[in-house]
Amino acid sequence: MTPRKVTYSRRPNHAARAAHARGEKAFRTYDTSAIRPKKSKTPLIAAIVVLLIIIVAAVALFANASCAQANPNMVDEGQTVTVEIEDGSTVSSISQTLYDAGLIERMSDFESAVNAQGAASSLKSGIYNFTGGMSNDDIVRSLVAGPSSTTAGLTIPEGATLDTIATLVEQAYGGSISADQFKDAASSTEPYVDEYPFLSESTTGSLEGFLFPKTYELLISATPEQVVRQMLSQYQDEINTLDYSYVENQGMTHYDALVLASIVEKEATDDTRTRVAAVFYNRLLNEGDPSYGTLGSDATTAYEVGDNLDSYDWSTESPYNTRVTKGLPPTPICSPSLDSLQAVCSPEPNFQDYYFFSFWPNEQGQIEYFFDKTYDEHQQTIANHS
Repeated sequence: MTPRKVTYSRRPNHAARAAHARGEKAFRTYDTSAIRPKKSKTPLIAAIVVLLIIIVAAVALFANASCAQANPNMVDEGQTVTVEIEDGSTVSSISQTLYDAGLIERMSDFESAVNAQGAASSLKSGIYNFTGGMSNDDIVRSLVAGPSSTTAGLTIPEGATLDTIATLVEQAYGGSISADQFKDAASSTEPYVDEYPFLSESTTGSLEGFLFPKTYELLISATPEQVVRQMLSQYQDEINTLDYSYVENQGMTHYDALVLASIVEKEATDDTRTRVAAVFYNRLLNEGDPSYGTLGSDATTAYEVGDNLDSYDWSTESPYNTRVTKGLPPTPICSPSLDSLQAVCSPEPNFQDYYFFSFWPNEQGQIEYFFDKTYDEHQQTIANHS
């Protein structure tokens, strides 16, 4: 058999090219996904996890920074702040409330104090009156004790002296702050003058007159100094409402006004304050007859020696014997009311000719005041009621 001769051409004919093209097309359209290696999702998941870790870390870092940041809005020491701790509050939310109120410097320090006392589950809801300057430990103890036992009520009556106020503080605190301890804390303006610049006018350094009369809610955990600061803060708030223009126009200081207001407080009634203040101004500013610059107030002498003046020698040389000593006494003689301070800042107009007053019970048993221009008129008024 004759072998078949096959001729190979370097240039494939048309049929060969067509067959080759069909083969390439078949290869290109063949689904090879089953035999290709699958792409792994692990890198994507890892990237998401890393991103989440970064976000969580950033949030935690911000939270820690907030807790550690010193509070730029701390309240003044002795200032009373009322806060409400709501039912269901957490330690974190309580610390935020106290921070926002300006009572704690750092939230983290307060939370550490809670943990140190093991008090996280013992903090009670309610309305509290806290005082600026309280330590974290004191605040925690107050929150554990509950709102009903955090404060002591104290009423300082108008016209009370420092000695009387000290006794009232001792009673309000059940002896935990004694009268002597309070008087020691109130014995000098020096520890408080930087916080309360108005104290710098006190020529004797006494706090007499500055402890403002009102009803206070005082923290049981407060120190004597904190109680003093609370009263000074109240005085500061009250005098900020006054216009001292008249006082200054008479060449007097704000402290002089306080001294004079304390005397008006002791000598006048609600409806006579402005007239009594006018009489005292007239007597103080007149160097000649009839007053010669003396106040002539028996209340100033009573402050020094007591209320029984029947046997007092009125010729005694004393800065508080204003019958013979010119000018104001060296200190206030009590804590005056805002009404008396206002009367001194705005005395009765058109009353510049009156130099004397006296008071007597009328037929109804009520005290009635009489104002006179001259000494002779004054003596006649006394004779009419003796």
